[in-house]
Amino acid sequence: MELFKIQRDIPFMRYAKVFNAISFLTFALAVFFLFSRGLHLSVEFTGGTLMEVSYSQPANLEKVRDTVASLGYTDVQVQNFGTARDVMIRLPVQKGVSSAQQNDRVVAALKADDASVTLKRTEFVGPSVGEELAIDGLKALAMVVVGIMVYLAFRFEWKFAVAAIIANLHDVIIILGFFAYFQWEFSLAVLAAVLAVLGYSVNESVVIFDRVRENFRRYRKMDTVEVIDNAITSTISRTIITHGSTQIMVLSMLLFGGATLYYFALALTIGILFGIYSSVFVAAAIAMWLGVQREDLIKPTKKDDVDPKDPNAGATV
Repeated sequence: MELFKIQRDIPFMRYAKVFNAISFLTFALAVFFLFSRGLHLSVEFTGGTLMEVSYSQPANLEKVRDTVASLGYTDVQVQNFGTARDVMIRLPVQKGVSSAQQNDRVVAALKADDASVTLKRTEFVGPSVGEELAIDGLKALAMVVVGIMVYLAFRFEWKFAVAAIIANLHDVIIILGFFAYFQWEFSLAVLAAVLAVLGYSVNESVVIFDRVRENFRRYRKMDTVEVIDNAITSTISRTIITHGSTQIMVLSMLLFGGATLYYFALALTIGILFGIYSSVFVAAAIAMWLGVQREDLIKPTKKDDVDPKDPNAGATV
């Protein structure tokens, strides 16, 4: 399915050096902000108090969030669990304030707004648990990266695997750079979005690499640059349909999903936009600079080995 078809190939690789210079600068800034400011980790990573309260009627999460925030909590997480009447509240650690004191203050504030509030459960999530979650998250990220490299190396060639991983890590670091610079809350939901972006970005790279391989078979007179330009140009329509429809869904979560889904959708939005860019200008360009050629992707056949100057070439007995 194509929305439109471009008749002439767009010379993307002609501007590869310029766009990759911009990518390198953006990547360097993201790394700088990660080291200088660091990520603003959520309660799930840093530890804090977890409360579960119940209402007699469906709870107004925005009102609950505002009530808890009025007590001085800036990183509070409020969400439904089970039913619309049950609410889970995560509170960050406060210096000089015990978990029991936090619990009493929040319950009192909630009861002032609605006397039907009942506390169902409360527990303290220690920093050791948060550290374990952070380590497990890094392990998951590393496993995804290794898995993608192995998959691409078997499906295509190691040059494409290296190019795709560099491009995908470029997307991940830039997402983290945004969160570090603006000090947006980095939670498990955001980590899930980062892992999703890795898979989403590699899908776009695979589509382009597949077309590159087809072009090497189809257009034997084209050089590598022409093959890559044609592959990207011929998949633009598909890219617009796929990424456009996905972005509409993500924007709906960003605008109407509330505070619980806001940063998850924000990370996906950044990842999708940079994923398109990196697949075209980073992954394809790196594969070109690594010297990918027809022989890397297509094994020569007996027909290819025939010497055209041999007078007996093609003769059968």
